[in-house]
Amino acid sequence: MTSFFFLLSGCMECCLKCLGGIPYPSLIATILLYAGVALFCGCGHEALSGTVTILQNYFEVIRGPGDGLDVFTIIDIIKYVIYGIASAFFVYGILLMVEGFFTSGAIKDLYGDFKITTCGRCVSAWFIMLTYIFMLAWLGVTAFTSLPVFMYFNIWTICQNTTVLEGASLCLDPRQFGVVPIGEEKTVCAGSEKFYKMCESNELDMTFHLFVCALAGAGAAVIAMGNNNQGVALFK
Repeated sequence: MTSFFFLLSGCMECCLKCLGGIPYPSLIATILLYAGVALFCGCGHEALSGTVTILQNYFEVIRGPGDGLDVFTIIDIIKYVIYGIASAFFVYGILLMVEGFFTSGAIKDLYGDFKITTCGRCVSAWFIMLTYIFMLAWLGVTAFTSLPVFMYFNIWTICQNTTVLEGASLCLDPRQFGVVPIGEEKTVCAGSEKFYKMCESNELDMTFHLFVCALAGAGAAVIAMGNNNQGVALFK
């Protein structure tokens, strides 16, 4: 019985030592980073698909012939960029977590400060610098994502106030946003059948809220990268 208690005590001590070596700020920031990037990529991809549906069904915008650069080609390019972002940040999040673990204070106490070489410090500084660069890039992504949120918010607000706008000659023109060339008129005006169908459809409401979720995910990724750098610095 005594040996069992000694064994249990040794296991608990080992577990506590392992738990003490986990860089919790870096762990939380990595989880938040994954959640933010996943929210941005998943919701952004579906919101772009919803945008294509709205343009085709209600504004009657068609895909241009050949390999011309139209709005649908741009949306396809952005989707492929989202695939790349998801893959890159999956790997980058693992690297940040590993770097945060090996620079934690518990690892230094276990192996001693003399084990931390100049090369290790340079690698750590490089990760911090790279994370700040990515954070600035994600600030740009967040600002870019706010544009469709603002556009859809205006459309969604107009649809929610259709009774107030009864008799008003208010039209939605995709040419204002560069979606279609200036020479093509694809307007949808309040009071028309297409306008009411678009407002009553699930595509508009779903696409708007998906863009809002994508914006929230981009903001969460920015916060996660900032906290990850602070967590690594705190544990050094």
